Order: sequence, then structure tokens, then C-alpha cells
Amino acid sequence: MLRDFRKKILKSPISVLLPVSGLIILGLSTLFSITTTQGQTPPNALSKQIIFMIPALILMSIILLTPRRIIHKYIYLIYGCIIIAVTLPFFGEKIAGTYRWINFGLPFGLQPSEIAKWVIVIALARYLSDHNLKIKNIDAIVVPFLIVLFPTMIVLRQPDLGTAFVMIIPVFTMLFWVGSRPIHLFLIIAPFLSVFTAFDILVFSIWAVIMAVVIFLARLKLWHALGLYFSNIFLGLIFPLMWGSLRSYQQNRLLSLFNPELDPLGAGYQIIQSKIALGSGGFMGKGWGQGTQTHLKFLPVQESDFIVSVIGEELGFLTLLIMLVLFSWLIIKIIRLALDTTDRFSSLVLVGISTIFLTHVFVNCAMTVGMIPVKGLPLPFISYGGSFLLSCFMMVGFVLNFGREKLD
Repeated sequence: MLRDFRKKILKSPISVLLPVSGLIILGLSTLFSITTTQGQTPPNALSKQIIFMIPALILMSIILLTPRRIIHKYIYLIYGCIIIAVTLPFFGEKIAGTYRWINFGLPFGLQPSEIAKWVIVIALARYLSDHNLKIKNIDAIVVPFLIVLFPTMIVLRQPDLGTAFVMIIPVFTMLFWVGSRPIHLFLIIAPFLSVFTAFDILVFSIWAVIMAVVIFLARLKLWHALGLYFSNIFLGLIFPLMWGSLRSYQQNRLLSLFNPELDPLGAGYQIIQSKIALGSGGFMGKGWGQGTQTHLKFLPVQESDFIVSVIGEELGFLTLLIMLVLFSWLIIKIIRLALDTTDRFSSLVLVGISTIFLTHVFVNCAMTVGMIPVKGLPLPFISYGGSFLLSCFMMVGFVLNFGREKLD
């Protein structure tokens, strides 16, 4: 048995751990700076993050050694369990105005939606690999979207828009990976873009032109093309009626995206302070532990959502560039593993996990510079968060498992 374990480890793409290690070191160094400059004594974000590293590494090792056929066999059962898990927070107390955590009576809670991200990916990978679908037909993508939408809608009700967004994105890349027509995926995304671009008449006009070109190049039947195009235009035009259905904090986040100065002490405060921190850091930064936005606590949620701003202020653009290179190295490595494997199930799992990592990196970084609304998404391996750290290392375990030469 020990020989089999040794073979599995040696055959695994261990090089994936190199960028992960670099990101972990950067994250712990930044948390150390935050807790030190603010005089925080344990238990603080740094000490908790270090403690969570222990179960995270154990879970990664367990997943690495678990036979793939076992994961394939029981993933639907795990999917059913995670559906129950993401509903349990509704029976507890609100934390920070949301139902996201399960309280076990410990100093920390578990956020099941973090685990749900990769559970959905693996369940979807099994369905797509088990069914020889005529994926080019639009009706073939109905079940995959239902697999994703059911837990996503529950998480959306918590409410947790950021996590729900991450949960639904992998279905698009995974369907594209197995041969779904890009036009079908585009038409699913189009209504959301029609609503989002309705905030500005110029942006909406540009979107209308792009949509017309895409539909024309897809060579759809005339009546189908006209129906799809004008239905999306109509959806964008009636958006003002839908605006009232959004919660006030969601409206403020969207408005502050386009003009943070509208509410500099409210919805726009986070983005403004984040931009100040990033801009003041320059190319080389002010120096480790020297960030005034961090030290004076002007920058909110700096241990998790806005940790990029802390890095930018203290260590500068050069360190941020190194960080993005490490993330790119990790994601490209996972995609290459997906290309090299001959097992469709493994390939889909790897594509889905790489999409989760990429979405987190893009949303978190874009959020800190004001490109998109504040969604409250942490940065993998760097931001503070116990449940998120566990989930990230578990996904690395799946990469090490599904990316190696098949031994089981």
C-alpha cells in the first residue's frame, strides 16, 4: 500500500505546488504586516490562517490519494449532501447580515458554499463524461445548467452574489470544452449583459452592435435571429422597471462602480480607498509594514477582499506583477494537464477548477481597481478565510489527482 501511495505522489504534477507555495508565502507575509502594524494579538487573521493550513494540507493529501473511480462513483451523493449543507445556514443566525456560515460552537464557522464550488464542477464533469450528448444542440445544455443553478440559487438567497457568480461560470467553459456551440453559450449570457449595460446609453449601444454582429456571424434563421436580438434589446430597455427589485446595497454598489464619488463615505468608500492605496504604492511600494491605508485602517476588509490593495501599497506594482505571474503559471499548468489527459472526466474536472481559480483572481483584482462592483470575493491562497483556504487546497488535491498518469 505504501508503494502505491508513493507511486501516486511521484506520478502527480507536483510542480503545481510551486506557484501555490509562492502565493501562500505572499499571503502570510501580507497578513503578518496587517496584524503587526495594527497591533493585533492572537487569535488574529494570521494565526487563524496558519492553523487552517494544517487541515487544508491534510485534506489535500487525502484527495490526492483517493482513487478517481471512488470520486466518480460518489460525487452525486456528495452533490446531494452539499445541497443540504448550503441550506443549513438559513436555520441559524445571521452573520454580517447573511446566512453563509454553519456554526459548530467553535470560534469559527464553516461556509459550505466554498466547498459547493468544486462539488458542482465534479458533478457536472461526471454528467458530461457519462452522457454522449449531441452537445451542439441547445437542448443538450439544459441538464448541465440545472445541475449548476439549483445550488447557485440557494447561495444567491443567502445572499452571496459573488460566490453564486463563481459557481455558475465553470459551466460555460466546461460546455465549451466538450464541444457546445459558442453561440448557444453566448445567447445564455446575453440577457445578463443586456441588463448590465443598460446603466449607460453609450455602453448599451455598443453592446447592441456587438450582439448584432455575433448573431449575424452565427448564421441563425432570420426569425430566430430577429427574435433573439430584439428580445435582448427589450430586456435592456425595461431594466429601469427591474431596478426597484434590487436591494439598496446592490443598487449602491452598481452606482458606485460608475462613479464612486457619488457616495464617497458609503458605497463608494471601499473603491476610493482601494485606489488610493494602489496608486500610492507606485512601482516598488512604500515598504513592508509601511502602508498608511493599512496602518491607519482606512482600507476596509484588508485581510480578505482588499488584500491586493495592501500588497500594492506596501510592495508595489512589481510584487503585484509577480503575483499575477504565479496565478497565470498555476492556471496555465492546470489547463495543460487538462489537454494532456485522455480521460474526459479528469479533463473536465481540471478545466472547471482552473475556471474557479481564474474567476476568483479576475473578480478580486478587478474589484479593487473599480472595474466591477464590489462582490466580496477573496483571492486564492492569499486572502484570509478558513473555509476558502480549505476549499483551495482541496482543489489543488484534485489537480494533483486528476492531473497525473492514471493509476486507478
